[in-house]
Amino acid sequence: MDFVVSALDYLLGIPIFGWGEHIGMVYKALLLLVALLIFTAYILLADRKIWAAVQVRRGPNVVGPFGLLQSFADLLKFLLKEPNIPASADKVVFLLAPLVTSILALSAYAVLPLDDGLVIANINVGVLYIFAISSLGVYGIIMGGWASNSKYAFLGALRSAAQMVSYEVSIGFVIITVLLCVGSLNLTDVVHAQQAGGIASMLGVPWLSFLNWYWLPLFPMFVIFFISALAETNRPPFDLPEAESELVAGFMVEYSSAPYLLFQLGEYISIILMCAMTTILFLGGWSSPLGFAPFTLVPGVIWFVLKLCLVFFMFAMVKAFVPRYRYDQLMRIGWKVFLPLSLVMVIAVAAILQLTGWGFHGGPPEGTATVSALATHIAGVVS
Repeated sequence: MDFVVSALDYLLGIPIFGWGEHIGMVYKALLLLVALLIFTAYILLADRKIWAAVQVRRGPNVVGPFGLLQSFADLLKFLLKEPNIPASADKVVFLLAPLVTSILALSAYAVLPLDDGLVIANINVGVLYIFAISSLGVYGIIMGGWASNSKYAFLGALRSAAQMVSYEVSIGFVIITVLLCVGSLNLTDVVHAQQAGGIASMLGVPWLSFLNWYWLPLFPMFVIFFISALAETNRPPFDLPEAESELVAGFMVEYSSAPYLLFQLGEYISIILMCAMTTILFLGGWSSPLGFAPFTLVPGVIWFVLKLCLVFFMFAMVKAFVPRYRYDQLMRIGWKVFLPLSLVMVIAVAAILQLTGWGFHGGPPEGTATVSALATHIAGVVS
C-alpha cells in the first residue's frame, strides 16, 4: 500500500500536497465498502439459514447453489419495485431518512481495525467516534417515523428511539470499563492491551492467549454489552418496534422498495458493527486464541472475521430460545438493572486498577481526560 501511495504521488507530480495519500485512503475505503456489502449479504443469508435450521427447515435453497445468491436476488427485487410514498408524507425527509440511517452505519467502519495496521483512519479517539456515530443513528429512525405522517409509524419511531437511547447508556459505561483497563481510546490499542498480558500471563500459561482477553476479567460487562447490543440494534427478543401488533412494522410501516432496503441495510450493518466491537473490546480483535503455531500463522484478519461470525451466531441463536419481552420489561432491564450494575462495575474496576496498578500503561492512563469527557456525556444522557 505504501508503494501504491508513493507511485500515485509521483504520477500526480504534486507530492507536497500528499494527494496520493488521500487517493490511497479513498481506494481503501471503496475496497472496504464493497467487501462489507458483500459480507452483509451473506450474513443476512446466514441469519435466515440459522433460523431455518432451528425450525428444522431448509431455508433459502433455490437461487444459486445452496441458496447462496438469495440475498442478491432480493436486492434486485427491491431495486426493481416501484417505491410507494404516501401522499401526505414529507417526501424529502421521507427519502432522506433511510439514506441517513445507512450512511451513518457505514461511516462507523472508518476507524474499525480489521488487523494490525489494517484500518482506514487510526485515530486516537476511535471509541468516541463510534459512540457518536451510533448515537446519531436514532435521527434516521425519528425522521422516517415523523415524515411518514402516520400515527403508527411515529409511535414506532418514538419507541425505537427510546429503546436505543436507553441501552446506549449501558453500552457507554461498559466501554468505559474497558478504556480504564487500556488507558486509550484507540481501538488498535485496545487489542494491543489484550495481547500484552492478562490472566494467562499471571497463571504462567501465556500461550493460552484467549485467557488474556477482557471477556474473562470483565465477564459481567461482556454479558451486559452483548444484551445491550441486541436491544440497540432491535434484534430479537428486543425487536419490539417492529413486532408489536398495534404498530404493524414500526417506523418502517410506510416504506417499500429501495428505501425499505436501505433501512434494512443500515440495521444489518449496525448489527455487524456491534459484533465487531464485541470482538475488539472483549475477544482480542485479530489476536490468535492460542499463542503457538499453526494458530499464529493464520492472518489476523481471518481470526477477526471468524470471531465476528461467532458473535453473530450468538445473536442469531438468541432469537431461537429467548421469548420476546414486553416493552415495560425492556425498559426496566435497561434502567433498573443494567445501568446500576454497569455503574458499580465502573467504580469497582477503577478502584481495582488504582489499588493494584494493573493496566496496559502501568500508571495514570493517558486517555483519562477523554474517558472523563465520555462519562460526562453519558451522565448528560441519563439526566
